[in-house]
Amino acid sequence: MIFPTTLNPTTTQKMPALTPPAGNTITLTPQAIKRCRAAMVALMLPFAGLEAAPEEKVKEKSRPLLLPEVLQSVKTQYPPYLAAMIEQDIANGRARQAMGAFDLNLNAGGAFAPSGYYDGQTAYTMLEQPLTNWGGGVYGGYRLSSGFLPNYNKDRTSTDGEGILGFRIPLLRDGTIDRRRATLWQAQIDQELADPIIFRQYLDFIRAATISYYGWLSAGQRLTLTEELLRVAKERDSAIAQQVKNGASAPIVQVDNQRLVVSREIAVVQARRRLQAATIELSLFYRDLRSAEPILAPRTRLPSAFPTHGHPAESQLTVDIAKALIFRPEMRRIELTLEKTGIERRLAKNNLLPSLEVGVQAAQSSGGRLPSALERTEIEAKVEFKMPLQRREAKGRVEVADAQIERLNQEMLFARQRITADVRDSHSALLAAHEVLLQTRRNVDLAQQLATAEAERLKQGATDLLALQIREQASFDAKVLEVEAQSEYFRAHANYRAAIAADK
Repeated sequence: MIFPTTLNPTTTQKMPALTPPAGNTITLTPQAIKRCRAAMVALMLPFAGLEAAPEEKVKEKSRPLLLPEVLQSVKTQYPPYLAAMIEQDIANGRARQAMGAFDLNLNAGGAFAPSGYYDGQTAYTMLEQPLTNWGGGVYGGYRLSSGFLPNYNKDRTSTDGEGILGFRIPLLRDGTIDRRRATLWQAQIDQELADPIIFRQYLDFIRAATISYYGWLSAGQRLTLTEELLRVAKERDSAIAQQVKNGASAPIVQVDNQRLVVSREIAVVQARRRLQAATIELSLFYRDLRSAEPILAPRTRLPSAFPTHGHPAESQLTVDIAKALIFRPEMRRIELTLEKTGIERRLAKNNLLPSLEVGVQAAQSSGGRLPSALERTEIEAKVEFKMPLQRREAKGRVEVADAQIERLNQEMLFARQRITADVRDSHSALLAAHEVLLQTRRNVDLAQQLATAEAERLKQGATDLLALQIREQASFDAKVLEVEAQSEYFRAHANYRAAIAADK
């Protein structure tokens, strides 16, 4: 209900002047009184939970609510879908986290001897950059020592210190792949893996919203039919009352029709409750585009009829199966999971190799006094070899990875079969729903003809009220079956579109 916020000027002109207790008379003009009353109404509206509806909102409430508007609300405001979209942000964060293994590292430290024969001090600052192409890393920095250090101490430098530059490279294990790079590559695959996970939920949400919409439309159509059936009984009740008054009909005939009116009023209440439940369910998907709050669609927004549709094409089934095998998110998810497991297998095979690491380090002393036994420029090459003799951990990892790959291959095979079966089943259900819909329409025509003929016979006195009631009920049941058949057809159509991933 909308309260008006403007007042009739003729009414305000007849208002008496307001007199304060002090005795000084203050006369308010009609315009001032009009503004005061409008302000009071405006202050009361928030507490009453009411607001003046602009002309656009009035038009919107009378405009039929169509399925694309509901689906647009799902895509932009539906909380479960927005929560599913966050999966991509999580995957991006994990990929960024994996990149942290290749961050530039700053290392600094020092040492001194508070007691003992040697009283030297050393300090260093180093930058180290891990490599993403072939493992290992490069490093460089500055080192400085002072005081008395033994000749064998490699931290000795000139009085001005020395610069250091070096690198180390693994030649066998951790060469083409290591744990850091494997984690990064898998995190990057997880970024792609988020798409089929989101798309799977998107298909489910679109299907659920579509089914909910047509359930709401079906409930509205059923309520309209029930109210129409009640209207016919009430109109006939007036005519029967007149006949009873004129002695043309027995009073028991009116009692019987009144009983029929009551039973149909009960049916209207039940149908109204069904529509309310469908409206509440639809509100979970149909939301305000600004506040994302659920909207209870008013009955005035119910379309007058179901959308038109054509006959499902049986020849399209083979093409749709091929499309489903390409676009269904289950296939892409298994493919990406296989790729991740393949990286894990490569890492396990890498761990079977011995470790052979080489490195080169160069030190250049700065100006200043140079300790004895040191050169201005020193170059050092390093080689290190390691190999576990049993390698049971690496072999176990290879076995686990091989078993996981075999399991995923079996899952992919069944997924292809499952998708094919889903498409065939949903296509079969769509064809059956269409056939049932055609038959229910024919049933409506036949039942309506019988009801019309029975009503004409009643006017001629060739039948009784009970026979007409039976025909009316049969016609009503046929129309309800048609409404349910239309709802079932569009439900089957929504399932078929989800089966072939048609909303991609």
